[in-house]
Formats: sequence, C-alpha cells, structure tokens
Amino acid sequence: MQKLNCIIVDDEPAAIRLLERYVADVPFLILQKTFTKPLEALAFIESNSVDLVFLDVQMPQLTGVQLSKIINPNTKIIFTTAYSEFALDSYEVAAVDYLLKPIAFERFYKAVLKVQSVDSESVLSNKDAEDYIFIKTDGKHNFNKVFLEGILFIEGLKNYVSVQLKKEQIITYSTLKHLSERLPSYQFIQIHKSYIIALSHIDKIENDAVWIQGKQLPIGNTYRKKFFEIINKRQL
Repeated sequence: MQKLNCIIVDDEPAAIRLLERYVADVPFLILQKTFTKPLEALAFIESNSVDLVFLDVQMPQLTGVQLSKIINPNTKIIFTTAYSEFALDSYEVAAVDYLLKPIAFERFYKAVLKVQSVDSESVLSNKDAEDYIFIKTDGKHNFNKVFLEGILFIEGLKNYVSVQLKKEQIITYSTLKHLSERLPSYQFIQIHKSYIIALSHIDKIENDAVWIQGKQLPIGNTYRKKFFEIINKRQL
C-alpha cells in the first residue's frame, strides 16, 4: 500500500494520544506531527508534504471546517468531532470521512482505507486518461477538442478559466478545480491558486517562477514543496 504522511490537529491532548496509537497500528500511515493550534498546523502543511489530516471540528482560532477550506485541496481530510451535527460541514468541503468521538479503531481503520481507495482510483484514472479533452465554448452545445500535449498552462479567472494552447487561447466557464480533476497528474501540476501548468512545456524555473514560452508564472507557497519534489525527481 502507498504510504501516507499524516498529521493530527485537535485541541484535546487525550484525543491526540488516542489517534497517535491508532496511527501507529496502521503500517501505511506515517505520523509527521501533532498540533493543538490550527494556525500552527496550517503553517506546517504549507511547507511540508502532507497527504492526510485528522482534523477536529471545534477548535479555537479556526474551526476544522475553516482550516480545511484554506489548505491545499490535494490534502485529504478526515474530520474528528464529538458533535454529530457537524457532519454536513464535512460534505461541504469533500472530506473523505467523518469520525464521531469516541472513535473505535475499526471505524478509524475503515476511514483511512477510504483514503487509500481515493488515491488508487485517482492513479488509475490518470493512467487510463484519454490524450484529449473537450472544452465548452460559447453556446449550449459548442465544444473544442483539445489535445493535452498542446496545453501550455491554464489560468483561473474567477468563474472562468483560460486554457493557453501553443497558438490560441480558449476561455470557458469553469473552475481550476474542475479542470484539474480531468487532467492527468503525471502531465499537469498546480503551482499557484491561479495556475496549472504542463510539465513538458516548462522552459526554465527561476526565482520562484516558471517560464513557459516567454510567460512568467509564479509558484505559490502552498504548492511550492510538491512542485519541487516532482522537479527534483526529474533532474540529472
């Protein structure tokens, strides 16, 4: 099974100790750190590669739901709380699961298996992906067929996205999140809240920016670590 780097965020030390024991009993989970303060957890997530967060809902400074909306969407969330009425909030942010305290190990294990399942499905869908997508343009039934190899980068423009091709630009009513779910992760990566780029079209990386055909694109703090991990794997 794929190893998952995880952290625990909870303002109750007893709850943290229980989850620490559970994590230690699951071979594919690697506990990086625990936090009682949400803002400290946020700073850690932004500078480290975290696959999974066990996140309490009711906390000072930020609630778990508020924190989950700030962190990188690629980081999976499992909510932990003593209040069942917060379950609907977990669906609002697409959490993998919702664990009600006191948490039994069997229920905990089922939740982390869901994370493995989500990751496996993502890998399979990327490998089986077509080499093109259809992008809707003006009109109810108007679409452009776009080959993935021709996409240089994609820019988010509030409720629209701009798909920059080698010789043209296509603007469509969509979001970066929606498009990112349709693109294979081995070809494309998000480097900023407003940009997804094609790895094969990078000309150079300089001063925390990516250059693609003369266009300078910034690398955001939230995405920097994952981006350079991928780049370092491909360096000579």
